[in-house]
Amino acid sequence: MDIDPQIEPQIEPTNPNVALVTGASRGLGAALAEALGARGWHVIAVARTTGALEELDDRIRAGGGSATLAPMDVTNAAAMIQMTQAVQRRWGGIDLWAHCAVHAAPLSPAAQTDPKEMARSIETNVAATHGLIQLVEPLLRARGGQAVFFDDPRAGEKFFGVYGATKAAQVALAQSWQREAARIGPRVTIDRPAPMATATRARFYPGEDRSPLTPCRDEAGRILTALLA
Repeated sequence: MDIDPQIEPQIEPTNPNVALVTGASRGLGAALAEALGARGWHVIAVARTTGALEELDDRIRAGGGSATLAPMDVTNAAAMIQMTQAVQRRWGGIDLWAHCAVHAAPLSPAAQTDPKEMARSIETNVAATHGLIQLVEPLLRARGGQAVFFDDPRAGEKFFGVYGATKAAQVALAQSWQREAARIGPRVTIDRPAPMATATRARFYPGEDRSPLTPCRDEAGRILTALLA
């Protein structure tokens, strides 16, 4: 799907800060997109749900920011190629990539895993991440940018077999890239957010008292303060 030119605002040449947020429709991704917009960054927001992206755009604009909406699935390789090529043509590169896209498979015993859930988890959490690293690295290098990934250490926990294994694989890819790029760039950070009141966590812990959980907005502020210091 093309990035709709009707919803692409014109960017002032004096504003060099462009962020790509994959998995931007809700949770930490949405909070990061809003926080970046409030800081004067232009946000390229990628997610599957058009309605949620439009709501995000409204919030970013209400906070004085600007965004380009890309209602795309990160597992669609052709769409990701098209999106990154469009970004390169328009901005020449990006200053930050925050990768929040993840598939959270339902909890189940390892021996009773739904093969479709395993396949979708590998496709989203591992294969799509690998493909995006390849596509986004030149965009980051073009502007001296940085990437951030988010760890969720569930590997080996009971009933978390599918999610834990594929999330760990995603982080392992990021760690390899981090070490490979240490001298030549881009800078790659792997953050471990505090437990947050997200829809993903609600799937894992239905009925949990959410009052002690950290708001996504607070974690987004902490993460950006560390990244952009």
